[in-house]
Amino acid sequence: MLRTGYKYKFITALSLAVVLSLSGCGSAAYVNGSSANASQADGDRTATGSDSGGSQTATSASSAPVEAQPVATPETSGQGTRDNTPLCLEPTQPGTDVLGNDLAQIDISNAGDGYFSVEYLGSCDKVKMQVTCPNTVTYTYTLTGGWEVFPLTIDSGTYSIGIFENIAGTEYSTAFRTDIDVTIEDEYGPYLYPNQYVNFKAGDPCVAMGEDLAYFANTDLDVVTNVYNYMIQNITYDTQLANTVESGYLPDPNRTLESGTGICLDYSCLMASMLRSQGIPTHMEIGYASTAYHAWISVYLKETGWVNGIIEFNGTSWELMDPTFAASSSASELQEFIGNGSNYDTKYIY
Repeated sequence: MLRTGYKYKFITALSLAVVLSLSGCGSAAYVNGSSANASQADGDRTATGSDSGGSQTATSASSAPVEAQPVATPETSGQGTRDNTPLCLEPTQPGTDVLGNDLAQIDISNAGDGYFSVEYLGSCDKVKMQVTCPNTVTYTYTLTGGWEVFPLTIDSGTYSIGIFENIAGTEYSTAFRTDIDVTIEDEYGPYLYPNQYVNFKAGDPCVAMGEDLAYFANTDLDVVTNVYNYMIQNITYDTQLANTVESGYLPDPNRTLESGTGICLDYSCLMASMLRSQGIPTHMEIGYASTAYHAWISVYLKETGWVNGIIEFNGTSWELMDPTFAASSSASELQEFIGNGSNYDTKYIY
């Protein structure tokens, strides 16, 4: 891959109205259910409806014309002092601690690193998994086949895991259910390993792009700067996908990188993948931006701890790390919307 040779300056355009109409994100196509009951494990939603997750949506996407983004003014620089070699942690299923039956197995051998793996063994075409965390928040996933990796994002404690097979409509039967007591040994592990929502591996184009953007960096903060500015200059919001996205949608960072378009979940997944592959712990967060269901990221920097947002960088600090909004809003409009951050309400972390 050719080196960009640039540290992109923060330049944004487009109207805030386009982003605040995140009907794709707001459709709760990937909203988690709030009940562990098998009959509610489906979690399917429509673009205007809500269910036990209580999700709401904004209005339909704006049809107002979208202004073209201005070209960033590049700053050339040589290779930085920071090692940009990718550090892609690879989840494994060693089988030293496995729970399950003839329908499903759960490998918790690596729970101390902040993740577990699940493989569905049955023949049902539609299978859901619910994970209730120590803070009582329930995450709902769709199992797609083979070994799949899921994060343990709420620290140590007891996690309840249920796997459910669809019977008809929104009715499910329990295939397997168990509780596991987890002691997280690496608090950053859940935010460095790939999982079903932030799915990357060594050799992926997104990993190569992360390496490329980190080439000029001296610090982790430089890496975040370069990745963030690349995102807001090169990825555009896909209004058509936002209006048609269906339940069970999963982001693919390589697909987003290749197409140059995506919804908020795609933005966050791609950015999180590039940063995690550079050894920078990164949350992909899902919740509400005002009334719109939305996704954004937070990162951990050794100098400052967790940074729960980026919109503007003044040389020492960041505000609101939301690449979707940053790519689609003027700085003044966005800052007015963000305010003190109260418009953001995190529900789930991946």
